Order: sequence, then C-alpha cells, then structure tokens
Amino acid sequence: MGFRATPRVRSLHSFPGITVAQIDEEVAKLLQLKAQIGGDDGKHQFVLKTAKGTRDYNPKQMAIREKVFSTIIGCFKRHGAETIDTPVFELKETLTGKYGEDSKLIYDLKDQGGELLSLRYDLTVPFARYLAMNKITNIKRYHIAKVYRRDNPAMTRGRYREFYQCDFDIAGQYDAMIPDAECLKIVHEILSGLDLGDFRIKVNDRRILDGMFAVCGVPDDKFRTICSTVDKLDKMPWEDVRKEMVNEKGLSEEAADQIGEYVSLQGGMDLAERLLQDQKMSQSKQACAGLSDIKLLFSYLQLFQATDKVVFDLSLARGLDYYTGIIYEAVLTQAGVATVSTEAQNGAEESVSVGSVAGGGRYDGLVGMFDPKGRKVPCVGVSIGIERIFSIMEQKAEAAAEKVRTTEVQVMVASAQKNLLEERLQLVSELWNAGIKAEVMYKKNPKLLSQLQHCEESGIPLVAILGEQELKDGVVKLRVVASREEVQWRDVNSSIRRERR
Repeated sequence: MGFRATPRVRSLHSFPGITVAQIDEEVAKLLQLKAQIGGDDGKHQFVLKTAKGTRDYNPKQMAIREKVFSTIIGCFKRHGAETIDTPVFELKETLTGKYGEDSKLIYDLKDQGGELLSLRYDLTVPFARYLAMNKITNIKRYHIAKVYRRDNPAMTRGRYREFYQCDFDIAGQYDAMIPDAECLKIVHEILSGLDLGDFRIKVNDRRILDGMFAVCGVPDDKFRTICSTVDKLDKMPWEDVRKEMVNEKGLSEEAADQIGEYVSLQGGMDLAERLLQDQKMSQSKQACAGLSDIKLLFSYLQLFQATDKVVFDLSLARGLDYYTGIIYEAVLTQAGVATVSTEAQNGAEESVSVGSVAGGGRYDGLVGMFDPKGRKVPCVGVSIGIERIFSIMEQKAEAAAEKVRTTEVQVMVASAQKNLLEERLQLVSELWNAGIKAEVMYKKNPKLLSQLQHCEESGIPLVAILGEQELKDGVVKLRVVASREEVQWRDVNSSIRRERR
C-alpha cells in the first residue's frame, strides 16, 4: 500500500512559514506510526527511513554545506591552525564524568571484545586525551568531525543526534586572555563571513559564576548543579529556572533571588569595573580574578575590532563541567531568526529558529585528568554550530529561490552530429589532463538540444561543440551558455588562436 498524504500533512502546505524539513518530519512520524500498526494484512512492515535525529543531504544541501565548511576552514587556517583526527568512539571511561548532567546523553556501545566503548559526545574531550597521550604541551589545532548525542532532536531547529562540530583550540602556557581573545575574534570573523545577519557573542567566566554562587549563599556541593540550571536561561524564563533551583535542587529562595539579581546584568568593560566594586562580589577572590580577566579580554577585543558584537552577560553558564575560566556563546539576533529564549518567553517559533551557533571557553584542567602525573595543559577553544548555521543557510536559499550549483563543471563537450563519440571522448580527456573540469553525455549520439539543456539545468557556463565542419577546419566551437555567444578555437603550431565569428 503506497503512502497517501493525510489531512494533517496536506494542511501543512497551506501555512506559508512551514518548511520542507518540517513536512518531512511529519511524514516520517506518520510512516513510523504506520509501521507500528502494520499493513492491511496485519503484518509488520519495514519502513525505509533514516534513524531518529539523523538525515540525508541531497546534492544542493551538500553544496551549501561545502561552502560553509570552506569559509570556516579558511578562517581557521588564516589564524595558523593545523588539523588532527581522532576515533569516532572512545573508551567509555575517557568520556565519563566530563559533561556533568549531560553525561546521560552519551551513546554507549555494546561490549565488543572486552572494551566498554561510547560514541564521542564532542571533540574537546578526545582532544584533551590526544594531548595527554602524546605528551603535547602546545598546539593550535582545528578538527571538523561528527559527534553523537542521545538528545531529543528538534531537526527543524538544527538539533540532531548525529551532527558535525567545527572546533578550534589553542593549547599551551601563554599570557592571560590573548588566546581567548583570538578565539572570540575567530567567531566574529566566521559569523560575519557567512552573512547570517546580526549576531551577539555573550561572554562570562566560570570563576565569576562560582564567586557569585558563593556570595549568594549556594552550598559548595551545589555549585555545578545550580550552574546547569542557570545554563537553561536561554531556553526557559527566569521564573521556571528559579522554580527548578528551589523545588528540584533544594536551594533556598533567598539565594535564588540573589542569583536572579546578578544574572539579569549585561554590559561590557564598564560592568566588570562596577562588579569589582560590588559589596558582595568583591568579597570573592575568584570572582575578582575573573572580572579582571574580563576587563583585559575587552581591551584585547578592542584592538581586534570585535567589541561591537561582544557583551558581558552574567546569565551565561554553559553546563559542561570541564570549563575553568572564560566562557562564551554566540547567538543570532536578526529579524526572522528567533533565539530559544525568545521562544520560551513568547511561546512562538519563527520560520527559522535556532539556539546558539557557536560556543566555547577555557578548560585548563581537562588534560590533567588524563595525565598519569596530573600535569595540566591550559587550553581554550571554540566550537562552531555548523548544523544550526546550515539550517539557516538552507532556508534562506529556499526563501530566495536561489539556484545552487551542485557541480563545478566548467565545460560540457557536445557534438552537433552523429558518430562523434570518439572525438568527444578525446577532447574531454585533453581537458581533464589540462586540469579543466569537464564532462560529456554518456550516449553515442545525443541530441544537441539535450546537451544544451543539461548545461542550462546544471549551470555549466561553457559548451565545446564538435561537428564535421569543425573537425575539417581543425577548430572547436565554444559557446557561452548564458549569452549564446560563440567563438572558435584553433590549434596552430601548438598555440591557441581565437577567432570571433
């Protein structure tokens, strides 16, 4: 029995903001339900589909993706990074205890011959393991690879269970805030280069957070769990975050209210200076150390001409346990792209809806966890959220009805008459040998119109036309597909002479 569109799926087409991805998601849900119920004969039917939280990419989508990768890799290389690769799975012990409450999202594999393994959750922990194992004390590296999280996917917002991460990290003992500022500059360059619209880079420091928790009366053993709750402020309104702190985490209402006063603050270097004079915050040595570094960071960002997009935001927490200092996160702010916090407050979702598109921070203690002698290698890095960026680029291309080329072919070798297959194959081979991207139709006697239509549909700019007369004259007719202008190319004494018709 073939699949028939239900009224629910048909109704989706009538909404102007509904995307192809959302329709595909609804269809997949219905197919899954149909498989569970079974066919007309009552037997269980196999449904051909991708696993939950994963997707295929067609040639057009891959062309957009490659363009994004090219921009990101170009930026990483411009800043002097080299690249590495690590296995897609690690020993379970390597990943355990590094992600706080998010550890429950790690994919564990079945025992395969005595080793307990898990799919990598991110690229940062494998990088730290790589540094410790190879006794590397300084490196500037980038790594682009897939990671896996047993999360509840929201595929229309660019959240998947299998997805790429694009990481840039600087490992080594350097003067304070210089590498950190460069990481923020890289985020600024990439998001500006991809032309995604306006964006904001939020920065904070784990030492400021821990100092804030201490002066607000949070018990030491609740620092990490309260930090994970504060990290949800980009997804939930303050009232819900406060309720979780008090009702689920057992924090006093007084402490929660004091935290609420601080996490509402945003600013720049001036805010850091003001908090250094704050009666409560000034009592915490680690908070003061963090605030001093925030001031230093902004002074370097001014030299990098990147302060226009950076804001010091005390609500930024980032729930991963391994961060020890500066932390940052980039979100898009232009019209038509709602941040998750906007959705949480308004209960509505725009046509393009994503969360953060980049994040990172300093993790000075992570490498030491893997070193037998506990030797630390200070590290700072950033991860670009490629899937969320790709979701925006894809939908922008759809909205603009933009024609995306999926190949890079420069020349189509065509024939005007029959029985010229050998000549076409010889010419296309010469073009390939010369490093020119070219192709030929896989038919002995294709019609010229079919060959020209293929060029128009594929965006191939030039067509080299062979005919009996051209072969007699020792020339090739070269046509510009868009303008239909034609020129002739003649080979005389190993040099090329062009004659305009």
